[in-house]
Amino acid sequence: MGQIGSIIADTASVGIRMAGRLVNDIPAERFGRFAAPAGQIIVSNHPAFALGHLCLYPLKVHQLLEQDTSSVQPPSQFEALFSRDATCQDDAQGTLYPPSAEIIDFFNRSYAAAQATLRNASDTQLSADNPLDTPMKQFCPTLGALLNFYMTGHVTNHLGQISAWRRMQGLKPA
Repeated sequence: MGQIGSIIADTASVGIRMAGRLVNDIPAERFGRFAAPAGQIIVSNHPAFALGHLCLYPLKVHQLLEQDTSSVQPPSQFEALFSRDATCQDDAQGTLYPPSAEIIDFFNRSYAAAQATLRNASDTQLSADNPLDTPMKQFCPTLGALLNFYMTGHVTNHLGQISAWRRMQGLKPA
């Protein structure tokens, strides 16, 4: 158990709490809908898509730290619906995306598990080179930097989408 993982987990708690505030009062029937201020549809990520996409990352944390993934394995349809290559769609009939309660519950459970896993990671593990050969490696050269991004910056980026969606929907700030 090292300090780096605890720092990442502590910082991640800010976004995780913010996610709860952003989604807790969204009506289930609007969760997968594009925002439509004054009846004008805005094609932009809605809460189902933004939060569902984030649900894919606790698995990556566990995989990269070579930990058991059973507690963070997303439901089978999540990868196809929410991957970085998926396209957000307006779910007018409520049949394309899982119910909001399912997405929110999995988000909360999987991020709590990822935080616990990070707290148990050693500083040596997190100081190792980023093993992914992607453009992110130049910005996140260590595994700890990459996981920090997954748990913090990536989360708050997509929560900003939900925040903007809320305002377009006429909801109060979270």
